[in-house]
Amino acid sequence: MKTFIITFYSHFGATRFKKEANKSGAEVQLKPVPRFLSSSCGTCAVVKTEELTFPQNMDEVEQIVELLSDSSKENDFTTLYSSI
Repeated sequence: MKTFIITFYSHFGATRFKKEANKSGAEVQLKPVPRFLSSSCGTCAVVKTEELTFPQNMDEVEQIVELLSDSSKENDFTTLYSSI
């Protein structure tokens, strides 16, 4: 199972994503953004799934990263999408 972190421009975007992603059966938790990532709103979605389905409203997404290990260290991720 892979772990993805999605940051958003607003808390509304994060909660909207969680509601949509839960319908698809993905395990989603809203959490504060880890220090090694930046965010406009401070809330991110941590998604555990085999394959990530990108959000329908990408204009609300700041970035999407895949964690490469469970350590959540600065260089242990790869960026899949960034609007910045």
